[in-house]
Amino acid sequence: MGQHVSRTDFEWVYTEEPHASRRKIILEKYPQIKKLFGCDPKFKWVVTGMVLTQFISIYFVKNLSYPMLFLLAYCFGGVINHSLMLAIHEIAHNLAFGHARPRANRLFGYFANLPIGIPVSVSFKKYHLIHHRYQGDEKLDTDLPTLLEAKLFCTTFGKFCWLCLQPFFYAFRPLVVYPMAPTLMEYINLVIQLTFDSLIWYYFGGKPLLYLLSGSAMAMGLHPVAGHFISEHYMYRKGFETYSYYGPLNWITFNVGYHNEHHDFPAVPGSRLPEVKRIASEFYDNLPQHNSWVSVLYDFIMDPDIGPYARMKRKHKGLTS
Repeated sequence: MGQHVSRTDFEWVYTEEPHASRRKIILEKYPQIKKLFGCDPKFKWVVTGMVLTQFISIYFVKNLSYPMLFLLAYCFGGVINHSLMLAIHEIAHNLAFGHARPRANRLFGYFANLPIGIPVSVSFKKYHLIHHRYQGDEKLDTDLPTLLEAKLFCTTFGKFCWLCLQPFFYAFRPLVVYPMAPTLMEYINLVIQLTFDSLIWYYFGGKPLLYLLSGSAMAMGLHPVAGHFISEHYMYRKGFETYSYYGPLNWITFNVGYHNEHHDFPAVPGSRLPEVKRIASEFYDNLPQHNSWVSVLYDFIMDPDIGPYARMKRKHKGLTS
């Protein structure tokens, strides 16, 4: 099973999450950052291009052998689908059409969701905004691994398996940790997605649907672009709970690697986060950061000091209005 992790509990802290206070300090010094708030007009066209690329791929994969289909799903289709998941992350912050047009953002989220194969757009937004507001809360932040996960996947091989199974933990953990009744918008998301999947199956057969679904699953597991799931908040240095990555994979992930900057300024679209870092460089340059998501995954598996326990948690205080 490999080496056992050295930690036996999460890192419990009793301070507030750091982003709100840092945001206030930065804006006092650099009020011009407010000009970066809002939507990027190019974003919707980039996302539309990715969705259309996957639509075209459906036609070409229908006659592929299964080994070639899975290879293409891992190396190409899954990367696009993962980028679309991160586009949904941008849309969750109303960064496609701006905060004044919530319906347009929601409809575009349904559209960006189509190639992913399972309905995630509305549910992701519901839980993700709570993650921002209550980062580290033992109950409300469903980005945190559960105690059961940490206990079960506490060896080198166990951590490898946990990374492979990440898509399933991200999908089902909120239903266990903090279940919320489905909303009408989630049902609409479900109906649209099932209709789209059914049309693919009816007109093109099962292989294109398998291509989309397997790509989504593989690219969220043991895959270079999935390194951001670990790099963002796992405690690679004691006392720090959010980490940025400034490497080239940001080009295909809407700069999600600029994660300290994103949590400090969630109203800034990903394309403008490098500008936040440039303006307020003294606040970010000396923070611990990653330069490779592949290294993040390797270290997570091999380093006994890192694992599902390596997260900073806060005692639950309850929701406030």
